[in-house]
Amino acid sequence: MDTSLYVAMSGAKQILLAQSANSHNLANVNTTGFKADLSQFRSMPVYGPGHPSSVYAMAERPGIDFDLGTVQQTGRELDVSISGEGWISVAAADGGEAYTRAGDLRVTPDGLLTTGTGLPVLGESGLMSIPEVEKIEVGADGTISVIPLGATSTELLVVDRIKLVNPERGELIKGNDGLFRMKNGAEADSSADVSLVSGAVEGSNVSVVDAMVNMIELSRSFEMQVKVMKTASENEAASAKLMSLG
Repeated sequence: MDTSLYVAMSGAKQILLAQSANSHNLANVNTTGFKADLSQFRSMPVYGPGHPSSVYAMAERPGIDFDLGTVQQTGRELDVSISGEGWISVAAADGGEAYTRAGDLRVTPDGLLTTGTGLPVLGESGLMSIPEVEKIEVGADGTISVIPLGATSTELLVVDRIKLVNPERGELIKGNDGLFRMKNGAEADSSADVSLVSGAVEGSNVSVVDAMVNMIELSRSFEMQVKVMKTASENEAASAKLMSLG
């Protein structure tokens, strides 16, 4: 295959992958606590006999954008945002422990405390079960306090404390489900340094303007790669025609 055609083809393929990652970020611009995926291109050599100088483009995800999202005041008693660094522990769909910044908490009809997407929130004693209550409060340290149904306002009952963690960013990986986990597969230790703010949630850290500009740039780059492929194909056809005349 012609070198220029191969380079353009591989570049177009990788641009499509980058567009997919950018589209995923853009689709989650309103997702509570979402952290954007970063992406970049780099040249990779083609290994093997006969290809010492051939290269191709590769799109990769070098990391995650850990910048904080905008905090939105809601006034809702079960909405919480993390002040500064830290994560809320949840039970992932695979049964393992995972971490999120989404603090739009809910209580299911069965009394289970979950995030807005239905993930069970973990306390210091495991899954958190909330009884029928008159009022529920979430303390800055994650402590869940309730006034049981039919009780007076002075009868405050501590149910459990949300497991809040703060591992090093380099120790975390992001899964396809948008949740974060420890790279070594272990469970992070609880941290007393993480604090919550009630009545607010953290929004996505995706910038719509940046994502749209990036989408336009990727589209133009893809068009350029397609033009190069077309030009290479035309040159090959012209060369074949000249050879046939000889």
